[in-house]
Amino acid sequence: MSNTTNEAMASPTSRKKIEMKYFINKFGALLGLVLLTITLSILTPNFLKIDNIMNILRQSSINALLSMGMLLPILTAGIDLSVGSILALSIVVTGITTVGLGWPPILGLFICVGVGMLAGLINGLLLTKLRLPHPFISTLGTMNVYRGLALIITGASPIFGFSYLINFTGQANVGFVPFSFILVIVVAVIFHVFLTRSKTGRYIYAIGGNKEAARLSGIPVDRVLLKVYMISGLMAGLGGLVLIGRTNAASPIAGLTYELDAIAAVIIGGASFFGGVGTVWGTLIGAMIIAVLRNGLNLLGTSTDLQTVIIGLVIILAVYVDVLRRRSK
Repeated sequence: MSNTTNEAMASPTSRKKIEMKYFINKFGALLGLVLLTITLSILTPNFLKIDNIMNILRQSSINALLSMGMLLPILTAGIDLSVGSILALSIVVTGITTVGLGWPPILGLFICVGVGMLAGLINGLLLTKLRLPHPFISTLGTMNVYRGLALIITGASPIFGFSYLINFTGQANVGFVPFSFILVIVVAVIFHVFLTRSKTGRYIYAIGGNKEAARLSGIPVDRVLLKVYMISGLMAGLGGLVLIGRTNAASPIAGLTYELDAIAAVIIGGASFFGGVGTVWGTLIGAMIIAVLRNGLNLLGTSTDLQTVIIGLVIILAVYVDVLRRRSK
């Protein structure tokens, strides 16, 4: 019996279940954000104040940028554990060159994202040229290498005194909206077009769906993976610029555990660890969920240790939902 006949004979109850699954898969993260917002607005009257909303947007910006970069490796069924360390290395090199050596601040902007791209390129080369078995292994190694380099070249001391041009990304507002969040939206639009309209974007999804089939069909898998990890590194460098602006400092221990929040945002946003599934807008919503949750817990006076436990449980729940979604398919 054909699929068309089966669909035609499906009971109304079955159709409703299918429609419900589709709705949850497509809008589940957004629905979760709305419910979380409503809950926190009831629990604490300060949550919906405009100053607090702008604070949430500001706080979410760094993770949102790193998460969009993290989305690309996860779409290829990979991962990048080094983004937090790349962020730290990028900002300390920027500090040494612009504050320590007196290089022009405008050059510092390019140095920060350039170091990130270079670190991402190294990650990609380890995966594609040395044929390390999985990006988990290679990026776990570079996570320690990049962090160690950041500590060595700074003597484990933070760098202060950046110019306003470098601080602008993290400090400035457009009206009452943080410039950093406007940057996030612009980058999200670019990523959406890249993933849905470009040939490389389609290749990324194909590699995540079935890497060997993609290779056999003529897709230059290694070249695409190099681009994926370079972009992930670039986004870590861009997130570093926002962090410099927020703190007016470059610390070699900056970005610790940032990779975990980025991975969580991607998975909460509907992407799959198995690859081939995920969207930019879902990832952005995932980053907002984490920012809203952290902000709400702070307003409720929850300890930092307990917040860590709660975020960890949210990550486990998101991964479990991903497994159930895969089983249902």
